[in-house]
Amino acid sequence: MERTLVMVKPDAVRRNEVGEVIRRFEAAGLTIRALRMVCLERREAEGFYQVHRGRPFFESLTRFMSSGPTVAMVLEGPEAISRVRKLMGATDPAKAEPGTIRKDLATSIEQNAVHGSDSPESAAYEIPYFFSAVELCP
Repeated sequence: MERTLVMVKPDAVRRNEVGEVIRRFEAAGLTIRALRMVCLERREAEGFYQVHRGRPFFESLTRFMSSGPTVAMVLEGPEAISRVRKLMGATDPAKAEPGTIRKDLATSIEQNAVHGSDSPESAAYEIPYFFSAVELCP
């Protein structure tokens, strides 16, 4: 079993699409092991996305991610990281496959509805950024 972090970004939270995003992951057989709504302050968003510091989109991304509530969750299942990434679709919704979350719900490359860990290493960093060990259900 593998675990991954998923965030429903502020754009999708504002449009009341949290339930739809969760429904798609659960319908795909992934299990929620932790779930919470958070309001990231700018410095917290900068810490989370530190790997992108220095890139042209860093400022706008961290401003966007601190613009409203975000729903963070840990999903578990066989090959959870790759399965979540496939369900989310390409970062740019214009390039995402039909039926993916980003194709159906995202409005732009930045406001693309969801974030998901892209590797076991990033999941190992991202999950404890939002959840302590006692908050993760076995």
